[in-house]
Amino acid sequence: MDHASVLARYDREMREGARPDGPGARVERSGNVVRQVADAHGWNGVVWSDLDQADADRAIAAQIAYFTGLGRAFEWKLYGHDRPHDLGARLVAAGFVPEPEETLMVAEAAGLTGGARPPEGIRIVSATDPAGVDLVVDVHERAFGTDGTRLRHRLLARLAADPDTLVAVVALAGDEPVSAARMELVPGTGFAGLWGGGTVEAWRGRGLYRALVTHRAHTAASLGYPYLQVDAGPMSRPILEGLGFHPLSTTTPYAYEP
Repeated sequence: MDHASVLARYDREMREGARPDGPGARVERSGNVVRQVADAHGWNGVVWSDLDQADADRAIAAQIAYFTGLGRAFEWKLYGHDRPHDLGARLVAAGFVPEPEETLMVAEAAGLTGGARPPEGIRIVSATDPAGVDLVVDVHERAFGTDGTRLRHRLLARLAADPDTLVAVVALAGDEPVSAARMELVPGTGFAGLWGGGTVEAWRGRGLYRALVTHRAHTAASLGYPYLQVDAGPMSRPILEGLGFHPLSTTTPYAYEP
């Protein structure tokens, strides 16, 4: 994999040329900034920018004014290779709060299709209706200890409006959901995004995370997506590297509350 060319393609297709990530959202260009605007249940924030020392502070102030005018909290999704080099410090000075840094990782989907299999007694099913979404949300709440109301709303809305762009899967031990994840597809691009992989505590360490990555890789390859992309935390990064993912950059959400 040519890391530089794949990263440039990712920036071009997934950030500068971003598409809305769900119904009711829209993507806007404001000068050298690309942002998504959604309702209170959706994601609001800056996905791409091309700034320099002269215009960065002005662009930051403009986005604060815009989203504050809408009454929306929002994020500035900053990547390690974004310019200027001190953009993160400028965001903090303007009132943003950085969240934990993650690693942007990419793999060739076709290279992962023969990877990990689910452990014996586990079956992987697709979540394509409200009952399936409830299973995904149940795992999310038990694995991460957070409320899944917003996730349920987003998954149901996307399945209703644009089901071909979402692949949600659940690993079942008998009838119990024990692991879940999703993949978001952006038609016209080369990238399928992996999100939300989580396993309930009693089932961790048995290969379920790897199995769900492999399952989604097979689906992505069959649909013609050459690359899988994931924002990896410190726990998932070594697993993903073992499967064949390559770190290309870092990404840090900078959160702003009006």
